[in-house]
Amino acid sequence: MERKLKPCRALRGEVSLPGDKSISHRAVILNSIAAGKATVENFSPGKDCLSSVACLRALGVAIEVYPGERRLIISGVGGDGLKEPQDILDAGNSGTTMRLLSGLLAGQPFFSVITGDSSLRSRPMGRIIDPLRQMGAQIWGRRGDAVAPLAIRGGHLQGIRYRLPVPSAQLKSAIVLAALFAEGNTVVEEPVASRDHTERLLKAMGAPLVTSNSEIVVAPGPLRAVDLRVPGDISSAAYWLVAACVHPDAKVQVKNVGMNPTRTGIVDVLKSMGARITISNERTEGGEPVADLLAETSELAAVEIGGDLVPRAIDELPIIAVAAAVAKGATVIRDAAELRVKESDRIATVVRELSRLGADIEERPDGMAIRGGRRLQGETCSSYNDHRLAMTLAIASQIAQGETTIADAEAVDISYPGFWQELERLCST
Repeated sequence: MERKLKPCRALRGEVSLPGDKSISHRAVILNSIAAGKATVENFSPGKDCLSSVACLRALGVAIEVYPGERRLIISGVGGDGLKEPQDILDAGNSGTTMRLLSGLLAGQPFFSVITGDSSLRSRPMGRIIDPLRQMGAQIWGRRGDAVAPLAIRGGHLQGIRYRLPVPSAQLKSAIVLAALFAEGNTVVEEPVASRDHTERLLKAMGAPLVTSNSEIVVAPGPLRAVDLRVPGDISSAAYWLVAACVHPDAKVQVKNVGMNPTRTGIVDVLKSMGARITISNERTEGGEPVADLLAETSELAAVEIGGDLVPRAIDELPIIAVAAAVAKGATVIRDAAELRVKESDRIATVVRELSRLGADIEERPDGMAIRGGRRLQGETCSSYNDHRLAMTLAIASQIAQGETTIADAEAVDISYPGFWQELERLCST
């Protein structure tokens, strides 16, 4: 599907976000192996999270879905209640589904196969296979155990000490999930902090998990089901924050945003660029910090982004590149080679497509350099079926002269099915 866009005269209004994708995945997965029934409100409506639901149903978990209300009711099966699937599990486009469920399946006494779409089947899985094998699971994949489909014969796991080679919440969570079914303690060393939604929710569910400094210690133990309301997805909020900051006439309020400190790199980056962002109504809901954000037209200046900040903003770096394209000076993004193994090679595709629009942007091995100040021009672009690239180009279209056409625009449904309607509403307010 193609989407043709022209810049709005003004962007104004209030946005209610879909539920955080990362937390939604974890809420349904962890409650599925808990004892009792849980209700999850504001569950992400995106296809990625629904892939997790479908896989867990195939493993014998009863999950009631109320799409209009964005609500799930999960009847947990406890630690030993999952059933061997009768067919191959399909994670769709969701790396979170595949990696977290691989950790879960590694601890189950049965055989399973998990696959995904062509994009997911090209993403690296060796990083989860290695530690799970060290724990005693038998796992095989294509290309010398590098990519999916993955075949898993689980059970009889032993706790290990493992130092994460890259800052990855998906890798960390896969090991932690396997550790719940292993004999003895598992220690995960995390040199650079990544998002900690798994640890927060497990603590709320009574798991024997301790975090200190850069270590996570997990022991096997039962979980109790927990009701929760998922906060708004800060990765989805990022598009509206950048849109408001770069547009010449904008004022957008984003309500109920999850403000987990491992995820707020986008806010820190924009504020360091001079963005007018006001944070209000700060509170805690379900163990997660939440707030309302107000973003307005801003004069942005270039910054350097690297080091520990990158894992806190990894999914938002494409839209940050749009902010950099209008900022004064040269912005450099480094230490972000992980972008190359996302739904697309997000370094190559962001550089290629923003260049089409006239941005002065250069590809680097681990990031990009953007010299701001050029006026963007409407052009025909491709999303490469990458939801984040599609939304990034949509926001770029709002500061480009003329008409921008985005091919494969339906990719936004992976994480934000209502994105196009929200953009139209903000433009017409």
